[in-house]
Amino acid sequence: MKNIIIKTGMLLMLVVWFTSCDDFEDVNTKPDAFTSEEVSAKFFVTGTQNRLYAPGRYAYWRANIITADRYSGHITFGSKNSWWSGGLGYTYNASYTNAAFDYFDEYIGRLNTLMSFVEVGGDLENEKYYAIALIMKGLYYQMYTDAFGMIPYSEVGNVDVVAPKFDTQDVLYEGVIAELNEAMTIIGDATVTGEGVEVLSDNDLFFNGDLQKWKKLANTLKLRMALRAEGATGATFAETAISEALSEGLITAEDDNVTMEKDTEISQWDNAAYGDVWYNFGAGSNWSVGKTLIDYLRNNNDPRLSKYAQPIAAAGGDVTFLKPTAGSGVALFDKHVNFIIEQLDNAGVSYTRVNSTDQVKITIAAGDYYVGQPTRLNSDIQTHIYEELFSMPADLVINPKNQGLPIFDEIVMTAAEGNYLQAEAIVKGLASGDAQTLYQEGLTQAMKLWDVSDDEIAMYIANEDMAMLNGTMDENLEKIAVQRWIASFTDGFEAWAIIRDTGYPKELAQGVSDYDIYSGGTLNGVFPQRLRYGSGAYNTNGDNTEAANQVQGSDEQATKLWWAK
Repeated sequence: MKNIIIKTGMLLMLVVWFTSCDDFEDVNTKPDAFTSEEVSAKFFVTGTQNRLYAPGRYAYWRANIITADRYSGHITFGSKNSWWSGGLGYTYNASYTNAAFDYFDEYIGRLNTLMSFVEVGGDLENEKYYAIALIMKGLYYQMYTDAFGMIPYSEVGNVDVVAPKFDTQDVLYEGVIAELNEAMTIIGDATVTGEGVEVLSDNDLFFNGDLQKWKKLANTLKLRMALRAEGATGATFAETAISEALSEGLITAEDDNVTMEKDTEISQWDNAAYGDVWYNFGAGSNWSVGKTLIDYLRNNNDPRLSKYAQPIAAAGGDVTFLKPTAGSGVALFDKHVNFIIEQLDNAGVSYTRVNSTDQVKITIAAGDYYVGQPTRLNSDIQTHIYEELFSMPADLVINPKNQGLPIFDEIVMTAAEGNYLQAEAIVKGLASGDAQTLYQEGLTQAMKLWDVSDDEIAMYIANEDMAMLNGTMDENLEKIAVQRWIASFTDGFEAWAIIRDTGYPKELAQGVSDYDIYSGGTLNGVFPQRLRYGSGAYNTNGDNTEAANQVQGSDEQATKLWWAK
C-alpha cells in the first residue's frame, strides 16, 4: 500500500498544474512529466479512500478518538493518569470541534478533484470512475451530515457559488440516494473500470477494482440511509428507496466486507491508527473500553469480548483508594469508592476489601476479568479511577504501526450491517422475509470479522437469548440496534449515529444525571446529538451558517438532527 500512496501523492502534486493547462494533453509537451498514457484516475481513488477513513493523526485523534469513538460509548478517558476526565468533549471545546469540522470540510476538495477529472468532459473522463466517485461522495456525506446536520451539499462544486447554502438533511439524504442510484446504473453489469492504465486494480483499497462490489456498497449505503430517514418529517422517498435496495444485491457475505487495511509503513501524519496515539504519549492519552460495550459482551457470553478488550491488569494485585484531604472529594469518598467497586461486583471480580480511616484497599484474586469503565466520569472521581481496574482495548486495536504487528482494518461497511438492515426492515413491516435468519447471519458475519471460530459462533447462536428475535417489535428492534452498535466497534461515527437514530443502547442514549459521579458538561447531562459547526464555517460562510441555525436549531451539541429519535 505504501508504494500506491507514494505514487498517488506524486500524481496529486500535478493536480494544480494539470488544471492550469488549457488542455490535459499539454502534459505531453513536458519531457519530465507523466504522459497521458501513464496518468489515470486510479491514482486519485487511493487518496480519496485513505483520507476519509484513515486521516492523519491530528484529525484521527480529535475527530475519531476524542469525539466519535467516545460519544459512541465504545471507549472512555478519565483514569487517574489521564490528561482528561471522562467529561472531555461533553463540555464544548472549540479546538476539538474545529478539528472534526475541518477534517470533513477539507475532504471535499480531494473528492471534487477526482470528480472533475472523471466527469463528462473532464481531463480523465471515465464514467466508471465517476460512479466510484459518486459512491465515495455518498459515504462522505452520510458521515458528515450525521455528525453536524445541515451542511453545504447541492451548491458545492458550483464554480459560480462562492458561499454554498446549507441543505436540510431531507434534501441531502434524498440527493445522495439519487446519486447512489446514478452510480449503480452507470456500473450496470460491468466488473472493471477500463483497459490498460484505466484498470483500477490494487489502487482500490476496498475492492481491488471489482465494480460489482462497489455496486453492492452503494446499495447497502442506500438502504442504511433510507432506513435512517424512514419516519422522519419529509422523508417521502424513504420507503421506495428501502424497497428498491432490498431487491438488489447487498453487502451480506464474508467476502463482501468493505474494510481498509491499515498502512503500517507510511507516516502517521498521512495515515493514522489508534496505536499512533496510544504509544506516542504515554498513559496520559490512554483510554478504556466503555462499560456498556463490555457489559453487553460479557453478560451475553459474546465471544468477541476477548477480541475487543483485554482482561483487567489489576488481577492478582492490590489497589488502594486514598481519601482526599480537601475539596468535594472528601465528602464523596465513600460514594466514589463504592461506585467503582460496584463495577467490579457487576463483572464478577473476586476480591477482598479492607477499610480504614483514610483509605480503602482491595486485593483482587488472579483471573481474567473484563470490566468496562463507565462513560462521562467527572474530575472528582477521576483520582480513584485506576487504569488497571478497567479493560484496555485489545492489542489488535491499538498495536503500533511499523513494527510488523497486525492492526484491525478500518471499517467502511460490513456484511453484518447488510444483514442487520434487512432484519430491521422486516421487523418494522417495511419488507417481508425471515428476520430471525438475517439477524443471526448478521451475528455470524460480525463475529467472523473478528476471527471468532465457527464453533464459538454456533454455540452463541444456539444458547444465548441475545441471538433470538423472540420479543415484541420494540424488543426485537432494540436487539438489532444494539448488535449494529456492537458491530461498529472502531467505527465511532456510525456507532454514535446508531444511538441517536434508534435510542439504543438506552444506557447511553438517556444521558447522565448524578453529577457527584458524572460530568454533565455544557450538555447538562443529555446525550450529544451533533457537533457544533467549526469556526471555519462562520469565518468563510457565516451568513449561510447562521441561516442553517435558524432552520435546524441553535448550534449546540444538544440540538437533535432531522432523523434522531
